[in-house]
Amino acid sequence: MTGTVRERFAAAAREERPDLAELCLLVGAEADPALDGRASDLAQVELDRLAGLLPYGLKTPAQWARALERVLGRGHGFHGTGADYRRLESSLLQEVLRRRRGLPILLSVVWMEVARRAGAPVHGVALPGHFVVALGEWEALGRDPDACVLVDPFDGGRPLSPGDAEQLVARATGTAPGALPPSAMAPADPLDVVRRILANIRVWATPEPERMPVRLWTLDLTLLLPRHPAKLRYERAELLVAMGDFLGGAAEMEEYAEVVATFDADSAAAIRAKARAARALLN
Repeated sequence: MTGTVRERFAAAAREERPDLAELCLLVGAEADPALDGRASDLAQVELDRLAGLLPYGLKTPAQWARALERVLGRGHGFHGTGADYRRLESSLLQEVLRRRRGLPILLSVVWMEVARRAGAPVHGVALPGHFVVALGEWEALGRDPDACVLVDPFDGGRPLSPGDAEQLVARATGTAPGALPPSAMAPADPLDVVRRILANIRVWATPEPERMPVRLWTLDLTLLLPRHPAKLRYERAELLVAMGDFLGGAAEMEEYAEVVATFDADSAAAIRAKARAARALLN
């Protein structure tokens, strides 16, 4: 194993076919160095072991869904509760495999990685407010229940009808139930999944000042991904100032202002003013 966690993360994110499990394990290693090395290797072994428990000869999406629910949900107790949203461990794959508890997106990663290793047609579905898993041909989702089955790993792998998915989204977002657009059912690629995991951790960290270092490393990893919102650089600059790195934050604000100036001179001027104010905090 060579390179720092961040170097390995950046390299893994730029692979032609990024490995979702590897990227998630590197997020865990960045959060806690004790989760690197042997802990990450054991997590990969556990995913392989769980895949080996699935019966041979599964063919239909419904068969895959039932087998995964039996092995992961009932057999090993993988599920989530409201309390898991308050724990950083719920977003770290090594810890989710150990505790068998986690956020919907991390439990979905377990389902996807176990299913993929066993040869199932599987992908993640980033529903608004709740991540789930689809087995089968995603183009048939909502039209042909024999060709594609939606399951909720957070609920132990419970199968979801299109109406169930609409209710799930309504509860998660606090909106009225309604038909989900086809884009909501599209497969989430590995980088999208990792980006959402890092965003979840950042949301968890933001309200508490003592969690500023956690928020900072989530930004740093997100900025290593091939695609990321440019505004995250400004968020990082503001965070550096809040953490007392006035010069570093001011320098990054000015770099961001140069980018913004090409299309919004007024906003660039306001950012440069904030950079001057940050430097003045040293006086």
